[in-house]
Amino acid sequence: MAVVSQPFDRGASCPLPGEPDAGLGEFWEEDSWMIMQKHNLSAFERNRTFLNLEGTEFQDVSFLTSADIDGDSRAVVAADFRNDGRMELLVRQVGGGPLLLFENRFPNAHYLKISLRGRQSNRLGIGARVSVQVGERTIVREMFPHNGFASQMASLVHVGLGSASVADRLTILWPSGVRQELTGVAADQHLVIEEGQPGSEVVVPGNTIRP
Repeated sequence: MAVVSQPFDRGASCPLPGEPDAGLGEFWEEDSWMIMQKHNLSAFERNRTFLNLEGTEFQDVSFLTSADIDGDSRAVVAADFRNDGRMELLVRQVGGGPLLLFENRFPNAHYLKISLRGRQSNRLGIGARVSVQVGERTIVREMFPHNGFASQMASLVHVGLGSASVADRLTILWPSGVRQELTGVAADQHLVIEEGQPGSEVVVPGNTIRP
């Protein structure tokens, strides 16, 4: 455990909060700028995996996933590597070693993947808001490919639909302000939607689609 003063002031002086227990790896460093030079803080925390419970809370399921490894993980990407609608986790360890792929073994459910082609907006539709209505439920996603340390997500929106085989309404609010709607969208597809154009194009693995 390291204690850092707040605000982050190099000239700050904090009283010793207690005697550190060396057996637990605790230490006291008065100059917080020297922590990374004098101490190796890598691999002291296990990975954590949280399950989203319908947007109400998150349940720690790390012990069930086997993803709570004690290696020094630095990069993670979530993607549908098997193209079955279930997102896997690809984890990279620091200092070499294997890439770890954690397979998603949750039961199969319906989904939609959505790629955007901006015209008035930017080419990838970054910043667009995608809303999918299924019955009384509205699922909202934003096109912001997440960037982590040494990792970046794909530029697409993945929406889980559960048991619904059809999305009643799919609405895109583009950064330009253009609002676009599709109705009665069949699930289990990867769609490419072009700003301001009717309909959509379906991505078929192995086939080339127009630019």
